[in-house]
Amino acid sequence: MKRLLAYFVSILLATAAPMAQSAERVQGRHKAQSVKTVHKAKRHAKRPKAKVRVRHIHIASEADESGLKLSHSLAKVPMQVEYGIVESGDLQLRSAAVMVLDQQTGEALYAKNPDVATPIASITKLMTSMVVLDAALAMSEEITVGTEDVDRLKNSSSRLALGTTLTREELLHLALIASENRAAAALSRNYPGGREAFVRAMNRKAATLGMTNTWFVDGTGLDSNNRSTAADLAKLVNAAYTYPVIRQITSTGQYGISMPGRQMVKVRENGKVRRVSREVMRHVAFNNTNALTRNPGWDIGVSKTGFINEAGHCLVMQANINDRSVIMVLLDSWGKFSRIGDAARIRKWLERSSHERVADLKASDPV
Repeated sequence: MKRLLAYFVSILLATAAPMAQSAERVQGRHKAQSVKTVHKAKRHAKRPKAKVRVRHIHIASEADESGLKLSHSLAKVPMQVEYGIVESGDLQLRSAAVMVLDQQTGEALYAKNPDVATPIASITKLMTSMVVLDAALAMSEEITVGTEDVDRLKNSSSRLALGTTLTREELLHLALIASENRAAAALSRNYPGGREAFVRAMNRKAATLGMTNTWFVDGTGLDSNNRSTAADLAKLVNAAYTYPVIRQITSTGQYGISMPGRQMVKVRENGKVRRVSREVMRHVAFNNTNALTRNPGWDIGVSKTGFINEAGHCLVMQANINDRSVIMVLLDSWGKFSRIGDAARIRKWLERSSHERVADLKASDPV
C-alpha cells in the first residue's frame, strides 16, 4: 500500500514541475514584452514632434484680361529701374505692386511693378468722393438707401439697412471711412444723370489727372474691372489730398451716425408685463478700415483701403514722415495685415534714410 501511494505521489510531482516551468516562462515573456513596451514609449516621448510648415501663397481668384493670373503676371514683370532707388527685395515687402513718392518733388523713392494694371477694389471710392464733390451737390440733401444699392455682384454685407435715410455728407463719410458699399452706390445713383453719367465723370477725371492706365465701371470698387496701376494711384492720392473734405474724413479714426432701429422693451398692462418692439434712434459707430488712422504715431493726410479677392488687400496713403510728405501705394498684399506691415517697413526705411542723410551732411560740413 505504501509503495502504491509513493508511486502516485511521484507521478503528480513529475507532472507539476513542467507546468510550473511553463508558467514561469510565460510570465517571463509577458514581463519582457511589458518592459520593452515601456522603453519604446519612453523613446517616443523623448523624440521631438515634427514641425509642420505651412506655406501661404496668394493667387487671385479670377484671371485678368490676358488670361494669366494676376499674381503670376505681377511676378513676371521686371521692376522698372528708372522708378526707384531700392531693389524690390531690399524691404521685404509683401505687396505685389508698390509706389512711394516724395509728394513735394514728385521723386519716386521706391517702386515695385508700378505700371501693372490690377483691380483696385475700394480704392475706387477716392475717385467716387472727388466726383461727388466736383458736382457741388448739396451735402445736406437726404438720400434713402434702396434695393438698387444692394450688392448683387459679391453679395457683401452692409450695416445700412434698406430704407435708411442719411444726408449726402453722412454717406460720403461712411463710403470713405467704413468703405460702405451701399453708401457709395447711393451716392453714384443720386448723381445728375444717374450711374452711367457718374462713371463717365469718373473716367473723365482720371484722364484729366493723367491716369492713362486706369478705368472705372462703378463707384464702389466691387467690380474687378475697376483697374489701375500703382503709378496712377499715386496721382489719385495726390489729387485727393487737394480736397480738404477728403483729408478730414479719411484721416478720422471713427465716425458715428444716428439711425432708426427697433428695440424690445417691457411694458405693464392690466397688471401683466409683456415685451413689445418699439422704434428708437440708436447711435452706430463706424471705424476707419485703416487702423493706422487711430495710431497717434502716424500723421496721415489721406487714407483708403480696399479688398476683393481679385485685388487682394490694398492701401493708399498720404503721410508725413520726418517732416517729409510721402505718398504710399500698396496693392495686392499677401494677407489682411501685410499692407499695414509694409507701410511700417517703408516708414522705418524712410526714417533711417533721413537720419543717414543728416549724418552725411554733418560729416561733409567744413570744421
